[in-house]
Amino acid sequence: MLKFHPAVFAVGNSYQIIVTTVNEAFVKIKIDNREFIDDSNGILKSQSRTHKFSIPQSLLDFAKTYTVIEKPIIRRLPYFSLTKNDVIYNYSFKPAPLENPVCYHIADAHNDIEGPVKAAKSFGEFDFLLLNGDIPNDSGDIENFDTIFDICSQLTLGSLPIVNARGNHDLRGIFAEKLADFTPGLNNKSYYSWKLGSIWGLTLDCGEDKDDSNKEYGNTVCCHLFRLSETEYIKSIVQNRSAEYNAPDVKHRIILVHNPFTFKHAPPFNIEEDIYREWADILKNDIKPDIMICGHTHKFSVNYPGDDSDYLGHPCPVLVASEKEKNGRFAGAGIEFRDDKEIAVTFTDNINGIIDQTII
Repeated sequence: MLKFHPAVFAVGNSYQIIVTTVNEAFVKIKIDNREFIDDSNGILKSQSRTHKFSIPQSLLDFAKTYTVIEKPIIRRLPYFSLTKNDVIYNYSFKPAPLENPVCYHIADAHNDIEGPVKAAKSFGEFDFLLLNGDIPNDSGDIENFDTIFDICSQLTLGSLPIVNARGNHDLRGIFAEKLADFTPGLNNKSYYSWKLGSIWGLTLDCGEDKDDSNKEYGNTVCCHLFRLSETEYIKSIVQNRSAEYNAPDVKHRIILVHNPFTFKHAPPFNIEEDIYREWADILKNDIKPDIMICGHTHKFSVNYPGDDSDYLGHPCPVLVASEKEKNGRFAGAGIEFRDDKEIAVTFTDNINGIIDQTII
């Protein structure tokens, strides 16, 4: 049986559908007459209970339905393996609309499931979900990844698109090196562009929030080189602008990144100023996003270029759209991208429901 409803992540021009099973099984997905399998060079995968499928976005957007086919394993042998009958799960799918799309943003859940789910449900209906890092508390236990899929399952029921970004706590723990197998990415990278309806987006990843040499990491990270590679990717997006943010049907441009990297942080968190300034300059001068959506600080804020928070050059308004408090309160934000270019933000939490609203 499936452990959660599938999670349908937007990556580039595709959806990456991730299916988790309770027990070992072969899994495939069927859309119209096309089948998609989870294999390794012709060998069906069953040992991992997380199965990832890349689906052309246009195919699923048109079909608006997909079928998950699970074949549970009795015993896998060199000869005459034993399996059970197929189990069929049918899902409807609702693509993001071209007009006035609405999303809900969650970051910094830190293994909390009930709080984010309740905060999102207090907002009401939305068209897609943004998960913006530190959804698991860390990657020290592989079971922490269930937080991602449980939240997605309860809020989308396998029927709405999701966009994911990695947070700094996601890099911590032995299973961090396997995180790419459990989450969406482009060529196994956690930074990528994506498109949902009339929205073009760029998911960025700052990696850890302190220098690689910090003793806390125990020589386990190499984020400086990772960021240099990411810089080249951002430049490639600009070179391919006509197929990216300048595509004719794009009405809104957003940046999704866990860490608000243009903020000034206290030591030892104020790092990589040259790299982050270059990112901000490219975003401001070339990509010209409408908004950058962040988490990380655990405190709501709306920040504008030139204000007191602007240290390295905000490329656009920067919205920190989640709060996490030790008393169990969790808050996120519903965000509506209006056709008149206004962005309406509604902050909600798991205790009081709607707590504030603003227009950007």
